[in-house]
Amino acid sequence: MTPSQIKNYLAKHANKKSRTIVIVDFGNVEKWKNSLGWLVGIQELANLVKSFSSGQRYLRRFYYGIDYGRSESSITPTAWSDGLLKRAEANGMNIVTKRVKYIHSSNNNGGFEKKCDLDVEMTVDLIRERDNYDTIVLFSGDGDLAYAISYLYEEYGKKCIIFGARDHVGREIFDAKATGSITDIFFAEDFEYRLNKDRNRR
Repeated sequence: MTPSQIKNYLAKHANKKSRTIVIVDFGNVEKWKNSLGWLVGIQELANLVKSFSSGQRYLRRFYYGIDYGRSESSITPTAWSDGLLKRAEANGMNIVTKRVKYIHSSNNNGGFEKKCDLDVEMTVDLIRERDNYDTIVLFSGDGDLAYAISYLYEEYGKKCIIFGARDHVGREIFDAKATGSITDIFFAEDFEYRLNKDRNRR
């Protein structure tokens, strides 16, 4: 997809912006760097989100865990985690978060791995807000949400657009597109000129 095609697509979507909910699964987006070779910037991502949704802030939803460090008694988030969530909020995103868990793992050099799955929260919010949108834009290629997307399409006629890096789109997403519940799958690689946090900061 070329920049010109993207511009035309967004122009056609313009009349749907007030009835579009955007779900950013930033835990998934963050992993795209492994195949993209560049990082998705928070400000750049937020600007693209606003191209799809011009409605209320609660329709631009940013899901990411807040990291308080390894101590379960800590009540102070790490500076990096706190800063990331504040940047997303400052750029017009509605933050949905919960505490990151540190799980012991002998397979990890540090002796633990961090986990914070927000799939349930995303699913519940999509169902709860169903009267406030017609279109879903999902920044995640995680196939785990395909079941919820199909349900919302079959029961309420909600259509979905998926954003993902080419190597991070689950088979379930392509299956859902075949049934019509997902109308388009966009690849982050084509949006590098809009999403790469270092592109315009050199």
